[in-house]
Amino acid sequence: MINVVIADPHPIIQYGLKELLSTSSSINIVGTVTNTEELFETINKKMVEIVIMELDLPDSHGISSLRRLKSEFPHIKSLIFSSQSEDVYALSMIRAGASGYICKTGELEILEHAVLKISAGGMFITNELAQKLALESNTENSRKYFRKLSTREVEVLKMLASGKRNKEVAEGLNLNEKTVSTYKARLMRKLNVSNMVDLLKQAEALELY
Repeated sequence: MINVVIADPHPIIQYGLKELLSTSSSINIVGTVTNTEELFETINKKMVEIVIMELDLPDSHGISSLRRLKSEFPHIKSLIFSSQSEDVYALSMIRAGASGYICKTGELEILEHAVLKISAGGMFITNELAQKLALESNTENSRKYFRKLSTREVEVLKMLASGKRNKEVAEGLNLNEKTVSTYKARLMRKLNVSNMVDLLKQAEALELY
């Protein structure tokens, strides 16, 4: 059984979640709380694996509660179940250590699926949020590679990204065309791409256009 605590300031939401999840043969609701202090009191007294948490708890914003939870009880996983839009808070909560994010406008049946997936070591996020996280990760990787470039390589990349041909880059930077070709090959190697299309995508991710 997966031991779950529900942290939500609204009694009706608490009751509804408890009734919904209690029908699962795999989930055991060990407590319902209305604020952060009650949450940590319950965690200290009972075996808890997952916390289903509203962002807007009366005595602490969800991200502060989440950070405290990750610091004091790193083995406990959290599923954010909030009335706040995913577009506004989901990315920051996932970055802070949440294992999932569900808006209260979502379908009821996804709650049990989310708890089971998180308990198994996975994350529960929508496809849209997954795409945002992937884009963020790709951009961060691009920045990591970008930091390895020399000043001259950055200049060449910027000119290529603006649509300049080899000859125009050479004239603009007072180089010969063969040297520009050498820089292009070096840029592709350093930015971990194999063709000009991907090289320009990297430049776009780095906002060099």
